Amino acid sequence: MSKQTIVLVVNGTELAFEPNTQAYNKYINELTMDDKVAPAHNYLNRVVADGSKEALAELLKLPGAGLKLAAKVNEQFIPELEISVKN
Repeated sequence: MSKQTIVLVVNGTELAFEPNTQAYNKYINELTMDDKVAPAHNYLNRVVADGSKEALAELLKLPGAGLKLAAKVNEQFIPELEISVKN
């Protein structure tokens, strides 16, 4: 599978992410009922492109930014599936 780059513009700053299945699966496995912020930060730091690391670090200081960014990256990364139940 080819490398996918997702570019987000956040508060006027471009951030590039290169998500992959291994990083996504690790993120999902790290999520718990009591901890969602740290796994989101870890995931973003694993998939951020080198040129966006400093900008991401600054944005992650904002409350809720990690969760919003992870959701937006995953919205673009995860394929749409049409699922139906056949009886």
